[in-house]
Amino acid sequence: MLINETPPHVRRIDTDREDAYAFEVTGHISAADMENMYGLLEGAYELHERIDVIVLIHDYEGLDWGAAWKEQTIRGKNRAIKHIRRYAVVGGPGWIKPLITLSKPFLSMKMRHFEPEEIEAAWEWIGARPLPGPA
Repeated sequence: MLINETPPHVRRIDTDREDAYAFEVTGHISAADMENMYGLLEGAYELHERIDVIVLIHDYEGLDWGAAWKEQTIRGKNRAIKHIRRYAVVGGPGWIKPLITLSKPFLSMKMRHFEPEEIEAAWEWIGARPLPGPA
């Protein structure tokens, strides 16, 4: 049996709403991780005009900044602006909260940062709950 030595650092979490998408982000975020997340979101936009998103960040070890500015990533960010109603971020590095605060006036989506201990409030804010994982 083969074991994946480098599992993805972005994992989708199923929710109790078809138009609510949740992701867990851990470790170092690579170009492949970003493409994976934007690919999942692109699929969501095909199914729903507007969606709500929650991103749970823990054990963050950095980001491939070169990939963050690739054309495909920028296109994904631009499409997200048109389709995301509410965007909640839980945890993450210290620069996340100020970035969200600075971005709010320029974006049509509602955005909020929550501390890790406020995870229940974040789920409430987007109006969804995580589904239990496989046993």
